[in-house]
Amino acid sequence: MDKADNLPNGETQQNYKLITFAEGDPENPKNWSKAFKWYITMVVAATCFVVAFCSSVITSDIEGVSKEFNVSHEAALVTITVFVVGFGVGPMVFAPLSEVYGRRIIYGSTLFLAVVFIIPCAVAKKIGTLIVCRAIDGIAFSAPMTLVGGTLADLWRNEERGVPMAAFSAAPFIGPAIGPLIGGFLSDAAGWRWLYWIQLIFAFVVWVLITFTVPETYAPTILARRAAKLRKQTGDNGHVTEAELDPRPFSERIGVFLVRPFQLLFRELIVFLISLYMSVLYGLLYMFFVAYPIIFQARKGYSAGTTGLMFIPIAVGVVLSAMCSPFVNRHYLALVAKHNGKPPAETRLIPMVCACWFIPVGLFIFAWTSYRDLVWVGPCLAGLPVGFGFIFLYNSANNYLVDSYQHQAASALAAKTCIRSFWGAGVVLFTEQMYDRMGDQWASTFLAFLSLACCAIPFVFYRYGPAIRKRSKYAYGGDEYTTASSDSELEKGVARDPNAPLHADMEDLERARSYVANP
Repeated sequence: MDKADNLPNGETQQNYKLITFAEGDPENPKNWSKAFKWYITMVVAATCFVVAFCSSVITSDIEGVSKEFNVSHEAALVTITVFVVGFGVGPMVFAPLSEVYGRRIIYGSTLFLAVVFIIPCAVAKKIGTLIVCRAIDGIAFSAPMTLVGGTLADLWRNEERGVPMAAFSAAPFIGPAIGPLIGGFLSDAAGWRWLYWIQLIFAFVVWVLITFTVPETYAPTILARRAAKLRKQTGDNGHVTEAELDPRPFSERIGVFLVRPFQLLFRELIVFLISLYMSVLYGLLYMFFVAYPIIFQARKGYSAGTTGLMFIPIAVGVVLSAMCSPFVNRHYLALVAKHNGKPPAETRLIPMVCACWFIPVGLFIFAWTSYRDLVWVGPCLAGLPVGFGFIFLYNSANNYLVDSYQHQAASALAAKTCIRSFWGAGVVLFTEQMYDRMGDQWASTFLAFLSLACCAIPFVFYRYGPAIRKRSKYAYGGDEYTTASSDSELEKGVARDPNAPLHADMEDLERARSYVANP
């Protein structure tokens, strides 16, 4: 370049060697073997399953907590609320930090913290201890739920990501469905404290797997380590990565990362409305944790274990929809070919447009078959279309956000996770009162109409999404980020990636450094 750039160790140099991935580079996560990429995908998906399981398993015996600590039922429900609030707080920090330090260190440290703070929950002597430690666990456990979307973007190319994203998307919904099932029988047999010991066992297993078997997947972090190694070996401080060319101090850069999810949430219509839709769905899921005990335990007199069995159709619906993902991905690949390898992000909305109706249908069935004297089959099987719709909608939403903001995928998903978690936390506290005041049938009908109104969102973006993204300051612009090659002397044997351009305009450099990770 014509002017000197700030390089590592505070030195300046006009000629530098830009470190990027060569074509077919074995250190590029996208070039790892499919078997290994699938192993990583399943480990992080299993981690999300455990996190979701931990959020719901305690709903099986809220009454036991209330009686032991002599507190109200609402006070006992706060242990669920603070955990889910943590899901909303943590992502706003962990997502941007993962784009500075990499994914692996965030996974390992936060999961370790979560494992540690499950223990005081299991041995708590006061309700305050339980609430505080559950809040810490919620914040710590939020990291895997936030980072998985970015991890999948690190590993898989656009045309490959459909099925892996489906595997991840199933986990946050199967976990809450399985939690009350296992927790119901476990609490009946051993009491509410074992609901925490089972969390400890599951969480420890996934912490070991993700900490000791999953390597770093974030490209800028991998390249930074390569550049540091070359500087040490050669003594030449000209070996740099794109991220290291940013002249701003660390405090200013971390500030940008911390603010970015909020910018996406409140400045981007796509992020805001998709997040709103996912919040409604997430709220419905947590409402079920309160509504099912009302319908099956309070009204029909079932035990906690039997009530847990009623969640099976939801899990079956999620699994069935996940099994459909290869067909959905095959259709997407056909659209990729049709658009010469560059389909618009709105093609990801087609499954959402088709499946959004399953949620209100299931809720209407649940509402009007939940009378006390009617057989359990109706409200139980109503969970099947709901679970089937959940995974299609969630998977489409994740893919749409990643394709629309793929150079900032983790932050876009963090924004979605934030708003949906706060809504999910709030609904737990008023669901019981809503059912008491509106009646079982009309309370569920209200939820059905709410989900029906949200069906308009994917149709709006399918029609107007391209125009909205074109006017967006943050949306991914594809080839518009590519500029002419610079006069930099490249490291021998390391070809310049045309999708990782050197930007002279420092205002755009921040988005470029994230874009390198998710081309």
